[in-house]
This record gives sequence, structure tokens and C-alpha cells, in this order.
Amino acid sequence: MTPLTTTNDDLTITDPKMKAHGVDVFYGEKQAIKDVSIDVGTDLVTAFIGPSGCGKSTFLRSLNRMNDTVASARVTGRIELDGEDIYAPSMDVVQLRARVGMVFQKPNPFPKSIYDNVGYGPRIHGLAPAKADLDVIVERALVRAGLWDEVKDRLGESGTALSGGQQQRLCIARAIAVDPEVILMDEPCSALDPIATAKIEELIHELRGKYAIVIVTHNMQQAARVSQRTAFFHLGTLVEYGKTTDIFTNPRQERTKDYITGRYG
Repeated sequence: MTPLTTTNDDLTITDPKMKAHGVDVFYGEKQAIKDVSIDVGTDLVTAFIGPSGCGKSTFLRSLNRMNDTVASARVTGRIELDGEDIYAPSMDVVQLRARVGMVFQKPNPFPKSIYDNVGYGPRIHGLAPAKADLDVIVERALVRAGLWDEVKDRLGESGTALSGGQQQRLCIARAIAVDPEVILMDEPCSALDPIATAKIEELIHELRGKYAIVIVTHNMQQAARVSQRTAFFHLGTLVEYGKTTDIFTNPRQERTKDYITGRYG
């Protein structure tokens, strides 16, 4: 197995928000992720690319313990958030998922009003003692998600009545309403049309710096547009990790070059 390479020498992230070291993920006897180590920068968008079934979504889900919901899943190695082991017995998983929010492939708004979709997390986490506090949080999250102007006059309507692109931005607003530190996005545009996709990409640009963002995408052009760091996964291994411009213009590994140039995928 060819060892992981980084594409340049100045990849050191001085103050990583999350650090993964020697991470393996198993589903029963099957090993889905093999010895992955990566740092996630605070003010960067990091893209995970690779062919279907290569482990990129599995690894993403390990960053906020979503794999805990799969009975056969087992994660070894160490993943830290601000230096704290997220798999330690003392880690409160509910609090972890508030700090490391997730946006899924298909928009999944709750069957509630637009207001209640965004207000749900702050309410259960005790972030809004009074209705006026919740009003401020809901408006701020919808503004940040680029949705406020489109929905401010119909906050009482069901979130499921919105268009697909609006639903996905509602899910992003729901994730950021609890003021997370990291946002994980698992192919957030794959179910959307090009116009809605462009709005989500624009939103990712605007959110950069406010949160550490990790996006899984099968769309290499999207990775090139939205990210500053790119990690290429293949067959459960992290093959190469580097600056996005370097990965796409000067990859060091043949497997990366073959994938980028479309020889397989």
C-alpha cells in the first residue's frame, strides 16, 4: 500500500479544530476505514473526494459519532475536538452533535413549521430562555443560511412545503442555530438542481471562517470551487491530502491523478 502523501510542506494546521489519528472504522467484520489521520482547520473548508463506496461518508460520520447509530459499527483510533477525545466515555454525545452539526445528502426538515425547525435545537439545549431570545436566534440562523428574505413572512408554514434547495438551506439554518463549531456536510447538493446548488456553494463561502466546514462531495468541480483543503479517499484509505489547488493541478499519487483525470470513479 502506497503511504499517504501531502502535497506540500506548509500543510501544517497550526490550530486544528479537529484531529483524527489512526482511525479505523468497522461494520461487523468488514473494515470500511483503514488508519486515517487528518487535521481539520478552524477557518478552512475541507473537502473529502473519492469514488462511491471509498469510505469518505463513513469517515465523516465518525467525526460526530453518527456511526454510533449503526449497531455493528466500531471506531478505533483517536478523534479530538479541541484536544478532547470525542469517543471518551465522559463525552456527552448530544452536546457533541450540537458542537459538530451535520447536514445530510437529502434535505430532512422536521414536519414542523419553519420557525420550529430552526428553534428546535436552541430550545432543547436551553439556549433561549425566553421567546424573544428564540426569535433572535431563529432570525440570525435564517439570515446566515441565506433564507430569511424568502421565508420571513411565512415562518409558521411547514418546512416540508419549501423547495428542495430551500429545505437544504433550512437544514443548514437548523444546524447553525445551536452555534456549532464544526459543520459536516454529506453531499449536500446531490439532490439539488444547479441553481439551488450554486446557492448552497455561495452559502458555504459565506460561512467559512465562522465554522470549520467539512464537505463530502462526488463532484470534483464543487470541491475545487468551495474548499481550501482536499482529501482523496480510495478503498477506505486516505491516499492524499493537501491544498485543493495542488490536489487538482499537481497530485503526487498516481491513484489521485487517475481519479482527477477521470480514469476511474
